[in-house]
Amino acid sequence: MVYPKDFSDLIESFKLLPGVGDKSAERFVYSVDEMSDEDVQNFSENLKKFKKNIKKCEICGHYTSNNICDICADKSRELSTICVVEDSKSVFKFETSGKYKGLYHVLGGLISPIDDINPENLNIDNLISKRLNDNVKEIIIALTPSIEGETTSLYLQKLLENKKVKISRLSYGLPMGSDIEYLDPITLAKAIDDRKVVS
Repeated sequence: MVYPKDFSDLIESFKLLPGVGDKSAERFVYSVDEMSDEDVQNFSENLKKFKKNIKKCEICGHYTSNNICDICADKSRELSTICVVEDSKSVFKFETSGKYKGLYHVLGGLISPIDDINPENLNIDNLISKRLNDNVKEIIIALTPSIEGETTSLYLQKLLENKKVKISRLSYGLPMGSDIEYLDPITLAKAIDDRKVVS
């Protein structure tokens, strides 16, 4: 089908999003056409503001509009525990569960040599060199139970084994191959409660 250029350009823009193919992108374009000028303007401004203002927390690597995220800045959090997660989606998921009250450390991915993602490409050095202090008593490794997650977990355990800190992992009542992003809050809360000490 031959679309007007601006129509096809917008289709191609929507296809940049993961999981969006030709049909979905086309539906999105029709939806944009039905939006008011004000809604389109707000949508455009929100995209620009996100790219301009959202950055990584200087301490943990989570999304923030400031130099330090709201969680790291919250003095009421339990400073003795750091939960190591793959990405900010996992932080949001844990926060939704309402169970965990400690701090986080966002790696920004998982070790995957086949994808050319090695330890030096992740936010690991900051965890080891800057975040471990006398206040930290436990590191919870909360990564997706996949081959990449297992590889990264074992790598972290090796780095942490001589540190004076308890290392635990989420309970493996979590289904193998499942993504933390899609777990329901009850399952996630139970996994936190049943975490296993590994060191």
